[in-house]
Amino acid sequence: MQSRFRSDRRLTARMGITLFLLGLLYVAFVAALIVLLKSWVLVVVVAAGLLGAQYWFSDRVALFAMRGRVVEREEYPELHGVVDRLCALADMPKPVVAVSDMEMPNAFATGRNPDHAVVCVTTGLLRRLEPDELEGVLAHELSHVAHKDVAVITVASFLGVIAGLIVRFAFYSQLFGGGRRDQNTAVVFAAVMGVSAAVYAISFLLIRALSRYRELAADRAAALLTGRPSVLAAALTKVTGDIARIPSKDLRTAQAFNAFYFTPALGREPSVARLFSTHPSLEQRIDQLARISAELGETTTPGGA
Repeated sequence: MQSRFRSDRRLTARMGITLFLLGLLYVAFVAALIVLLKSWVLVVVVAAGLLGAQYWFSDRVALFAMRGRVVEREEYPELHGVVDRLCALADMPKPVVAVSDMEMPNAFATGRNPDHAVVCVTTGLLRRLEPDELEGVLAHELSHVAHKDVAVITVASFLGVIAGLIVRFAFYSQLFGGGRRDQNTAVVFAAVMGVSAAVYAISFLLIRALSRYRELAADRAAALLTGRPSVLAAALTKVTGDIARIPSKDLRTAQAFNAFYFTPALGREPSVARLFSTHPSLEQRIDQLARISAELGETTTPGGA
């Protein structure tokens, strides 16, 4: 079923190109490991099994990792009410609604398709945002589900994970497998490490480029669906400012999941990591919303609280 979220052909094209390139990279990675480890059955079974598990159970894994729990309407009636209104407006299935007991104000969506999706908000976000601002954030997250880019990011991100896991497995199998504990073993180990490092670096850059664009696409789709880009801009400004005041040491766990969040969990201090951010800058996002606001004839200045 096609939702009423504005489709984005450039996002679709970018997702297709990214998946194609990562697919080639994945096949080359598995082929290289088969040649190096001389055990195609083991490599293929492990790689396919882990990829399948990531795809089918990504929503549960994400909820568990980010301390989210499914909540019913009786517990959070206002939150369910906002999701109900947006899903009716967008003509899309209602996702599972969850809440994460975290002080960091944020939200994320996950799941393999609109019929198996989860939208989760933190208690910190619920305490800080006004109802109309919360609606803007949830519209942003629901657009990720409608565009299906959340599933693409989930699968794409897995390549780096599997590279690390196979490297560890190869290391321990060679270390404790007996037999070839000679120079040949060291060469194989070094080759596996080199291939894995190259795979991780390429997948990292491809995913970051796609992730930054999909956030702009989600902002744009949410603003056009609700017709209130200034409210989304206000929520963005408020959430980003509050996260910037949280000590970096308290954000480290959350940073591993930045690609899924409404806005990245980055501390006050600028760092090299910002150059490879999963999200465009706040200025880029606000500027885009300001242009949409002008196009729609909105009178409120975007970014104002």
